[in-house]
Amino acid sequence: MAEIRIDCLYEACPIPLLKAMKKLKKIAVGDVLIIETDHSCAIKNFTEWTQKNNLPCEIVEVDNGEWEIRLIKR
Repeated sequence: MAEIRIDCLYEACPIPLLKAMKKLKKIAVGDVLIIETDHSCAIKNFTEWTQKNNLPCEIVEVDNGEWEIRLIKR
């Protein structure tokens, strides 16, 4: 199981979600994709999208106004 990071700091929605969707197609099942963002609307976008697509999602605020969104490819 690999951990792949995508730096989406300073990028507005929907760029973080679009980058994640593209990267998820390329990684192996079981790999963890970590998206770094400072755009609060990305939290809502990822929450809705992962629920719709039945993907595990963990969101952690790592600093004031910066989040890591962790997805596990199934």
